[in-house]
Amino acid sequence: MINVKMLAIAALTAILPAGAYAADSIELPISGGASVPVYDDGGFDWNGFYAGVYGIGQYSTLNGGQYGAGVNLGVNAQFDFFLIGAEVALHGLTNGTVNTAYGEVVGRAGLTITDDVLLYAAAGYGLDLSGGQSDALLGGGLEFAATDDITIRAQYLHGFPVTGGNPKDQFTVGANFHF
Repeated sequence: MINVKMLAIAALTAILPAGAYAADSIELPISGGASVPVYDDGGFDWNGFYAGVYGIGQYSTLNGGQYGAGVNLGVNAQFDFFLIGAEVALHGLTNGTVNTAYGEVVGRAGLTITDDVLLYAAAGYGLDLSGGQSDALLGGGLEFAATDDITIRAQYLHGFPVTGGNPKDQFTVGANFHF
């Protein structure tokens, strides 16, 4: 005599699916037998022009600690996970008594650590527009994508005097709009 309970369990086990497929991506077939994912977020596009604003803190032996704000304009080109770029910047500095304007031309080269994070080295030339002193600049920074068009960055540059004898340490934090 067949046990009804055993028969019911065997029938139920045979009806249930053998496995779950929740981790499989959704794909659409295309000609040639290949398939393309329905959604593929390629990460942030670092290529192209950008403009930004930033706050700056600077220390120099002649002027001591200064603070200010500035604007920048630049361009990037990305090759796989390598990035090269150039930037011009202008900022004003004050420490309550000394007011100066400072301009910079900087080249950048870096690596995208993830799709949305860039680590870079920077080198260039800086000019104190109110005092005529110039500097060779060397440093680096970290930049990350906050949205599809906006990045936030922190950068450090050391100014080695070319004319004058006033070395500088600059730290900036700012935001760039990429277009």
